[in-house]
Amino acid sequence: MSNGNSAVWNAARPFLVGGTAGCMATACIQPIDMVKVRIQMGAGTNPVVVAKDIIAAEGIGGLYKGLSAGFLRQLTYGMSRLGIFRTLTNNLTPEGRTAADLPAMTKFGCSLTAGGLGALIGTPADAALIRMQGDSTLPKEQRRNYKNGLDAMMRMAKEEGMAGFFAGAFPTIVRGLAMNVGMFMTFDSLKKTIGPSMPGGENGQANRFLCGFLSGWCAASAALPFDYIKTQLQKQTPDANGKLPFSGIMDCAGKTIAAEGPLALYKGYPTFVVRISPHIMLTWVFMDNINDFLKTKGM
Repeated sequence: MSNGNSAVWNAARPFLVGGTAGCMATACIQPIDMVKVRIQMGAGTNPVVVAKDIIAAEGIGGLYKGLSAGFLRQLTYGMSRLGIFRTLTNNLTPEGRTAADLPAMTKFGCSLTAGGLGALIGTPADAALIRMQGDSTLPKEQRRNYKNGLDAMMRMAKEEGMAGFFAGAFPTIVRGLAMNVGMFMTFDSLKKTIGPSMPGGENGQANRFLCGFLSGWCAASAALPFDYIKTQLQKQTPDANGKLPFSGIMDCAGKTIAAEGPLALYKGYPTFVVRISPHIMLTWVFMDNINDFLKTKGM
């Protein structure tokens, strides 16, 4: 490669690796995500029963509804947050050290920056994913019947304008901040701490899987209340008078807690942890392995 190409590749590499790893993880986790969204929309509380109901009504393909929007989300939100985070940590890590050696406040700042910007960039695709996954739960006359993720985004922009295109932007950003702080602040430090006692050491596959799962568990626990509120805001439809049930994130949280108690914000917690932890685990594992592969190719 020429020096110019090398500079471009070095800048693009964290984003390409992050987007690829996110898409690979999404392909594995999509059925669990589908069940999680249906539980939050009131289709039931038992994930096994909800999954059976989806298959009975829509076939196996029903579990993969919204996959195109999921990929689109990873190529916007996933690519940007992972790329920004690794770009920041790579530039801030002293020579001869690793990201695990960065001060906690530095990692916190990198997490907030990457999570906030990534969530804002990924909001349209995230709104499309939620709508596609929940569309069949609506009465027939209210269903939008989107063809795929791009169709959903184009129709949202055409039919609802910018308000629909960025529906749920604020709760998505808040959820992204919570999720990414839990995810980004833990993985590198866990790898360094647990690695010496694991087969293969810090960069062994066993350590990557374990630390990736723990990183995902931390992220899921921090993010679920915001994810629940985000889902409620994005799926709401106007009543006969054209009024939406919730005016914003605080109104949604207040009404939910008043009606069902604070634990309602953790509705679907086991399924959310089961969905988020493996996705983050696989994202980290795929990222590390893709980076290892690129290094063997001198890239």
